[in-house]
Amino acid sequence: MNKVALITGASQGIGQAIALNMAKEGYDIVINYIGDETPALDTAKQCEAFGVKTLCVHTDVTDYDAVQNMVDEVINVFGKIDVLVNNSGITKDTLMLRMSEQDFDAVIDVNLKGTWNCIKHVMKPMMKQRSGSIISMASVIGLIGNVGQANYAASKAGIIGLTKSVAREVAPRGITVNAIAPGFISTKMTDVLTDDVKQAILTNIPMKDFGTMEDVANMVSFLASDKSRYVTGQVLHVDGGMVM
Repeated sequence: MNKVALITGASQGIGQAIALNMAKEGYDIVINYIGDETPALDTAKQCEAFGVKTLCVHTDVTDYDAVQNMVDEVINVFGKIDVLVNNSGITKDTLMLRMSEQDFDAVIDVNLKGTWNCIKHVMKPMMKQRSGSIISMASVIGLIGNVGQANYAASKAGIIGLTKSVAREVAPRGITVNAIAPGFISTKMTDVLTDDVKQAILTNIPMKDFGTMEDVANMVSFLASDKSRYVTGQVLHVDGGMVM
């Protein structure tokens, strides 16, 4: 029986790359998404090409009860959840002086509370089966901060603290809990940056290159595998040496 991975925000970008990489390794994939269903179905189709089963679930991770319903549906369909990848996230960047309460709350709700909701609801089935891997997307910004990203930095720093605390609680049950802190990764958002901005960013990256979505996906696959069975409560940087 295949292992089952639930990935939030998996219809596009890094989430899609994670889903495809895990499908390639033989995981059945649950694609959580919000918004248009078309990209989620496309991701599912690409995953199924590797011979695995998929399930697309439209769920707002900020909704506590809806996340519980999502977890229940996954258990009903697959019988278990082996891996949770908390990938859903948003940004609403602006300087602190201009940041509205709504912009702060929205980022905290999706990035931090959404992660808490998902961990909260998968813990019980994982503890019952005495195994599981929980992987959450933090960011180098949660470690060093960034101008115009006070809300985002706070949410990602919160994920790091949440990860370490939960890791201590569930370690006796055979569950690992880790976070990944990506640096600057090549995505649609970085593609629109001017060459001058890109060069300015690269001056702070010792490897002098942007990371790829596959770099992040490979780290997720490692943390989800038995190869990392003795790794928990850690924040693994995928940043080309930007923060060390």
